[in-house]
Amino acid sequence: MKKLWIAGAVVLAASSAYAATSERTVTETAADLVRVVAAPTVQAVTAAPAKVVKLAADGLPVDAIRKTGKFGVTQQPSYDSNFKTDPLLVPAWGTGSLPQSGAPDVVGAFRFICMPGQVLKDDPIVYPGQPGKSHLHQFFGNTGANAKSTYGSLRFSGDSTCNNKLNRSAYWIPAMLNGKGKVVRPDYVSIYYKRLPESSPTCQIEGKACIEMPRGLRFIFGYNMTTGKTDNHHYFNCDGPTAKGGHYPDIVTAAQNCPVGNRLGVIIEAPGCWNGKDLNPGDHRRHMAFAQYGNDGVHRCPATHPYIVPTFTLGAWYTVDEDLDRSGKWDQNTSTWSLASDTMPGMPTARPGTTMHADWIGAWDDKVLAMWTENCINKLLNCAGGDLGNGLQLKMRDDFSWNANPRLVDIPKS
Repeated sequence: MKKLWIAGAVVLAASSAYAATSERTVTETAADLVRVVAAPTVQAVTAAPAKVVKLAADGLPVDAIRKTGKFGVTQQPSYDSNFKTDPLLVPAWGTGSLPQSGAPDVVGAFRFICMPGQVLKDDPIVYPGQPGKSHLHQFFGNTGANAKSTYGSLRFSGDSTCNNKLNRSAYWIPAMLNGKGKVVRPDYVSIYYKRLPESSPTCQIEGKACIEMPRGLRFIFGYNMTTGKTDNHHYFNCDGPTAKGGHYPDIVTAAQNCPVGNRLGVIIEAPGCWNGKDLNPGDHRRHMAFAQYGNDGVHRCPATHPYIVPTFTLGAWYTVDEDLDRSGKWDQNTSTWSLASDTMPGMPTARPGTTMHADWIGAWDDKVLAMWTENCINKLLNCAGGDLGNGLQLKMRDDFSWNANPRLVDIPKS
């Protein structure tokens, strides 16, 4: 049991959960920055000289940020989860079977499905601690994610819409609006992590090394709301019995090929090259980059971003109804689906879907993160459905459904 001293008040770290034992201000500080969750009863409090412990922006002690691992990259230290993890791991596909090799593909794959979560005008990366400041977002993953979320709060609180709370990461994208005052919630969201195995010689060709996702990493990718530029790593699609699939640039174009009853999808890819130093720089982007083909035809990370981390592709799928205009024509007076970020105060209305972007704060259980990295990724396996590649699988939520319920919700006022 470790003791954490904050301005003379004792906070005992028990089972990875902090329990404030005295001053109300200390309790509030811990609640705001660490997200207090239930902890064992404090058995004793001992006197000690006052010593102020400074907390970082992620709610953990400043000195917790350190260089770890054989490559000396920056990440948060490892913590045990504050709940029993075994009940949330089940035999893969009921039998403990192992997934097939991903060959001839050269990357290992780890996939799972998320249900839609809360809809909030919050963005804990861009507007930390400022509820209601952002455009409207659709969250999934950690059910407690909001404007005040930090790496520390996500790791130690909240359930998850992505299988279970062994993945307390927070994912969020602009909310889909139907043009008639409602939010269209996705039926489901697919997540697909992939990377070269760390033993692949290509890791030293494309970069310096292939590494595990660093703890505490967070970033934004896709359209940049500040600069108006995009990285061109997203597209729209349509899936269903009468759909015409494709890689469409926006909602207007995709809608032409997506009759009522099919699903409209938006797919966006995260960058996979990291600078090895920053977990969340000021613009929330410059520490990450995409690999590109050079003049020699070789796919490489920039020299400034030499570490190859598991990149992920996110796909959100929405059931099409009559409110989606499918004429293929659009002007600013057209009533149709659009992203919440397409219409911003003081900015011209964007063509629906062109401002697509996504945010992510990683908060995996450390042991489970290691499982899918070591097995699915490093052994070049084709893992799906939360299969961890070692005979175990993330237990699915009891209330899982392939259809959003409710599908339409009111736009929150604040």
